[in-house]
Amino acid sequence: TAMITAYVQNGNGKKALELFRKMQLKGMAPDQVTFGIILDACTGMADLAEGKENHAAIIDRGFETDIVMGNALVNMYGRCGCLGEARSVFDRMPQHNAVSWTAMIVAYSQNGHSKESLELFKQMQLRSIAPDKITFISILDACASLTALAEGKESHSSIIVGGFEMDVVVGTALVNMYG
Repeated sequence: TAMITAYVQNGNGKKALELFRKMQLKGMAPDQVTFGIILDACTGMADLAEGKENHAAIIDRGFETDIVMGNALVNMYGRCGCLGEARSVFDRMPQHNAVSWTAMIVAYSQNGHSKESLELFKQMQLRSIAPDKITFISILDACASLTALAEGKESHSSIIVGGFEMDVVVGTALVNMYG
């Protein structure tokens, strides 16, 4: 797993997948950590076919209900542009944390579904899940895309309350939203 991680962290998802296959051929069953790393490799390479194949293996091993695994699957499907699959995984997750909500919000926002991104953000707030700076950046981008100034101003207030106003990337997203 350490070598697979090193390959993924250094942008060599293909080598990571090769080593992953060799590991399985030698009878070593992947655990949730290894699957999470492999999903990161699939995400980095935008290799949807490989991601789906590993998703099937994750289901076979009963790991899909694990929150970390669910988050990785939502992220992978979202980055590959498969919003239906991402949302399906999200909806089947027995519980959600800030990472889960943010992964789905980012998926919508990055794939041109700004309205859905804002709607999901409102649901996140209703459940009292605290957004992080990545959530706010995606929401501000969605507001800019929709020219939704009122929602953008609300988010700006939440950013100040959350202490994110001094973050350079958040600040850039604010300038973009107001611009």
